[in-house]
Amino acid sequence: MTYVVLDICINCKYTDCVEVCPVDCFYEGENMLVIHPDECIDCGVCEPECPIEAIVPDSDPRADAFLEMNREYSEKWPVITYQKPPMPNAEENKDKLNKYPADFSEKPGEGD
Repeated sequence: MTYVVLDICINCKYTDCVEVCPVDCFYEGENMLVIHPDECIDCGVCEPECPIEAIVPDSDPRADAFLEMNREYSEKWPVITYQKPPMPNAEENKDKLNKYPADFSEKPGEGD
């Protein structure tokens, strides 16, 4: 099992989760984070750290649509291991629904 970042993260990018990850399996895009499913050890410490509940176990039905997206972009984007400020309009975007693919950016973030 693994954990998956949902499209809720898009245009928010809270990074509280990366600070607690013991295996550094988070990767940073321009406007969201993803988890590398082969690196995640299923410890679950990241899930309660996300203030907008954008991280779920792959057993959650919502994860199905984003598992392969997390895999694909975790292999393209840089690793992130420390907390950064959220995106400037995170509070405005946290409750927006169906952000993928319309609001998604394929561009990498800065990483560490």
